[in-house]
This record gives sequence, structure tokens and C-alpha cells, in this order.
Amino acid sequence: MLASLRKYRWQYMMILPAFVLLFLFNYVPMTGIQVAFKDFHIGLTVWNSPWVGFENFAFLKDEQFWIVARNTIYIAALKFVFGFPAPILLALLINEVRNSVFKRFVQSVSYLPHFFSWIVIAYILQSLLTLDGGLVNQLITNLGGDPVFFLGSTEWFRPMIVVSGMWKEVGWNTILYLAAITTIDPQLYEAAKVEGAGKLSQIRHITIPGLMPTITIILILSMPSLIAVGMDQIYPLMNPANQPVADVLDTYILRSGLQQGYFGPATAVGLISSLISLILVVTTNKISNKMNGEGLW
Repeated sequence: MLASLRKYRWQYMMILPAFVLLFLFNYVPMTGIQVAFKDFHIGLTVWNSPWVGFENFAFLKDEQFWIVARNTIYIAALKFVFGFPAPILLALLINEVRNSVFKRFVQSVSYLPHFFSWIVIAYILQSLLTLDGGLVNQLITNLGGDPVFFLGSTEWFRPMIVVSGMWKEVGWNTILYLAAITTIDPQLYEAAKVEGAGKLSQIRHITIPGLMPTITIILILSMPSLIAVGMDQIYPLMNPANQPVADVLDTYILRSGLQQGYFGPATAVGLISSLISLILVVTTNKISNKMNGEGLW
């Protein structure tokens, strides 16, 4: 052990800052989990607050909580069904582009929105979709239709969240898949051409199987964010008109914890959300290992 530490001392020194930051910002805050089982108020500390057991979990009997949970699951499912395969499809399409200049242009344009904050995107959506003077509603009016209150509609809110999320992140996520495609042996494609395989057959039997390890790892790593559907995306667009479908676990925690001061119940909601994410990661990893032998551990 000491010989190994001495031999790789400079490598350990290089990862030490990352380890310290990980410990300080990911493990030390976990001491706050005990707030979920305490009656914590401003003026008290985490350590001297009285224990209340599972009283803070009374929200499980609250009808509003289950509405919020249903909204979270609904949006998470839509994001997963449409958002997860989108970068894979885009990577396959970009990979088939033979003009290198156009290929780089498409890549740059597709991942540029990743660098916009959600506040900026919220302003863009409001400018495009607002009822009075919005570009989209002006186009609808010019075509003879009636203006649509997109930002206050319970029917349009979820599609707006899914589409804007895909537009922002699909190009950035494509980078990983494009990098994985470059690792596939070109001789496999040459052999497939000799056998008479077309483009679709090559994608189906060579490219997609070559991407499976990357797809598996990204799928497992995306599980924790499945329940956290994106407060930074939803909160700037949420208003009283669309709140019945826009209110999710993250906004529920923000409202009950910071705005209303119910720190214990808010921490309890966050704890349950974290446990669900952990279960999803472990389950997905186990299924992946059984199906194709690929996993995080």
C-alpha cells in the first residue's frame, strides 16, 4: 500500500483537489439529511433541533403532493422518450454527412444552445410565444387562426418544456455519440459493403451495436436526473395559469422549503426523491449488466 502511494504520488496529487471538492460539496452537505427528521427553524442549528421522527413525512397524505409527483413522472417520461434517443439519431445523421464543412457547421449550430442559460431561453420563448406580439401568434393570426396562450396553457406547457429541452441539449449530447462512432473499426463497414449491405443495414448491424456501451453508460448516468426534471427550466416559465401541470417536485421543494419555511418537510421530499434516483440507477445498472454485460459496476 505505501509502496503504491509512493510510486503514484504525483497522480494522487493531481486528483486530490477534485477529491477535496467532491467531499466538501457532495458528502459534507449530506449531514443536512437529518433535517428531514427534525423540527428545524431559523435560529436553530441542524444539531440542536429537536427530533420529530417521521412527522415531516406527513406530506405523503397530502393530495397536492401526489399531483406534483404525477406531474414530475409525466414530464420525466416525456423527456426520456423523446429526449434520450434524439442525440443518438442526430449523431447517426451527422455521421452520414460527407461534406466536412457542412458537417462542422451542423455540429456547431446544434450544440450552441447548450451554452445559453435557461433564463435566456425563457425570455426567448416568451418573446416567441407571448399572446400579445409574439412571433408565433402573429404567424398564426396572419394565417387566419386564433392566437394561442402557449405560456398559460395546460395543454401546451409540457410539449413546450420537452421541445425546448431537446433544442438546448440534443447537440451537446450528440458529441459523446459522435466520439464513440469514431472508435468503430472502419474495416467493418468495408466488409459490410463487400457483402452488399446498404446504409441502413450498416447502421443497424455495425453503428448501433458499436454505440451500445456508450448508450448504456449514458442511460445509467441519466437516471438521477430523471426525477429532477429541471427546476431551472420549469420555474422561469411557471405561472398561476399553468401551475396545475407545471408544479414538479423541485418547485414543490423550493416553495415549501424556502418560500414557506417548512424546511423539514422539504428536506423529506428531497430525501425521497434522492432515494428514488438511487433505486433507478442501481436497477438500470443491474438490468444492463444482465442484458449486454455493460454497466458502471
